[in-house]
Amino acid sequence: MGLLKRRVLRLAVVATAAVLAVVSIRYVRDIRRAYDRLRDASTVIPSPFGDIEFAEAGSGTPVLVVHGSGGGFDQGALLAEMVLGDGFHWIAPSRFGYLRSTLHEGATFDEQAHAYAHLLDARGIDRVAIVTISHGGPSALLFAALHPERVSSLTLISAGVAASSVGDQAAANRKGDMLVRLYRSDALYWAATSFFRRRFMELMGANEAVIDSLTPEQRDLATRLIDFMNPASPRADGAAFDNKAAMPNERIAGVRAPTLVIHAADDALQLFHNAEFAAATIPNVQLQRYERGGHLLMVVERDAIRAAVQRHILEHDNR
Repeated sequence: MGLLKRRVLRLAVVATAAVLAVVSIRYVRDIRRAYDRLRDASTVIPSPFGDIEFAEAGSGTPVLVVHGSGGGFDQGALLAEMVLGDGFHWIAPSRFGYLRSTLHEGATFDEQAHAYAHLLDARGIDRVAIVTISHGGPSALLFAALHPERVSSLTLISAGVAASSVGDQAAANRKGDMLVRLYRSDALYWAATSFFRRRFMELMGANEAVIDSLTPEQRDLATRLIDFMNPASPRADGAAFDNKAAMPNERIAGVRAPTLVIHAADDALQLFHNAEFAAATIPNVQLQRYERGGHLLMVVERDAIRAAVQRHILEHDNR
């Protein structure tokens, strides 16, 4: 090998090592911050279903905020910040298998619904409005169906409702499977969302047109939503549970609470089929359809959704 080639090779090795060192330092810094963000930010109580982790804040109308896949109490807190504002006392649990909440063998969405009732009992709360997003939908719907006296209203935002065999469902399932794999590793999730963010947004059910149209403010909000799923590995069991647990399907006909369904027609992760099924099955339901926004609808239409959610909750707050 000539002298010049050896020098070029040495420079390439040094440059590669330098890049890896910078990436490693950034990874360690970001993950440490993510774990620090969770520390002392929640409370854990025992229950017949294992430990239940939750956070709460605010005063006024009580609202149970139920996070989606890849979330936890912190995503619930972010959702509360986005849609509730002042005048609400929100309580945001980590669902089964998320962060410090137990996932026991053979768990179901029904049991998760009963765990919400136990949490509310522990907090001395008799009746709540429910706001949920994405795969928080199944357990929120079952809570409303199984404990109707405790629910003043229900709001479903881009939520999962029922199993489907429509043509696009296989592609949506593949996206869900890929997300579950990413959540298994802090490093893998961090790398995917740090260096392939656009691709990750597509995995989250937003198409290219939606991603390209995001304003700087919307992009910052999407970044917060994605970064709040760090650290990923303490959420992996919950995401895997979400992917295999039975959906409520026709049982949502038992929901008696006034229900607001907010969904984008172009959602590629939780297909619009979910909204149509809910609108056709729940007795007292209103469907608010958006043509675009994908599974980032909450980011794209934040102001309109915030106004609609607050109005819906307050109209049915009959404490």
